[in-house]
Amino acid sequence: MEFFLIATLNGVSYGLLLFLLSAGLTLIFSMMGVLHFAHASFYMLGAYVGYSLSQSLGFWPALLLAPLLVGALGALFERAVLRRVHPLGHVPEMLVTFGLSYVLLEVVQLIWGRSAVAFTVPPALQGPAFTLIDHATLGLQAVWGAAPADACQASEVVRVVCTPFPASRAFMMVVSLAMLGLLWALLKRSRIGLVIQAAITHPRAVEALGHNVPRVFMLVFGIGSALAGLAGVIGGSTYLTDPAMAATMGPIVFVVLVVGGVGSLSGAFVASLLIGLLQTYAVSWNVPLPAFGLGSRMTLAQWAPVLPYVLMLAMLMLRPTGLLGRRGEGL
Repeated sequence: MEFFLIATLNGVSYGLLLFLLSAGLTLIFSMMGVLHFAHASFYMLGAYVGYSLSQSLGFWPALLLAPLLVGALGALFERAVLRRVHPLGHVPEMLVTFGLSYVLLEVVQLIWGRSAVAFTVPPALQGPAFTLIDHATLGLQAVWGAAPADACQASEVVRVVCTPFPASRAFMMVVSLAMLGLLWALLKRSRIGLVIQAAITHPRAVEALGHNVPRVFMLVFGIGSALAGLAGVIGGSTYLTDPAMAATMGPIVFVVLVVGGVGSLSGAFVASLLIGLLQTYAVSWNVPLPAFGLGSRMTLAQWAPVLPYVLMLAMLMLRPTGLLGRRGEGL
């Protein structure tokens, strides 16, 4: 039982990180119709900027400042570059963002090198948030933090299994859920949110009412980039900060976009959780699969990186619009 609970929590934490990253891309596509190929590069940039700021200011100031800096860079890119090619159509937009991803990769490698950097969470987030104790006679129990050493001692008669859940992953879940709540409040309860939703479907009418639609575009692009930067700080400190992190997360983000429904934030949320749980369960349950005449047998864990793309193909065949909504829908 404790194995299932920990695997579920790990899958949910990873899925919420995916949502934090994909939410920005969903906002940008919903608002501007731009498939932002450099979005994962802003995720990588957020991790490296957060690492540099944490060396001098500490982790908590870096967690606040790094997303703001990355968001400002994203807004500047939209104002100086993307806005110029936007009237030319989707292909120039995709090409310029694709080129930006390579530029950011080279900049990161030039400044921070090609190897991984030692970006870690602060001492307050190191260690377990809680520990599940599966006792053969007392049943399943949970204790905050690390379990006492004597509570995890098994004997020849009584089986005891202690499974900790990292505090860094619990913090990742809290931040992601908080950002989900803030996004919902921004889009549904604020005046700027109403303007953003109206500009998605009726930009000319919004502009006729006196609102600066290009400035709204720049704001949304900056918010999306800031969300990617925030995901980079959390994901980079929890997992690994290296130049390959953009190439690792980039394809998965587009899978989330397709499975959830392109342009739907609620769909991105459901798809992120689904993919996070799917990959985590596959890695956790390392069972052999039939060979089907292909030679040596593979395990389910070896297929885990492929499963999101299999899910995407199945979704495109069965429901091309995704799980929830169409382009232009919000939370």
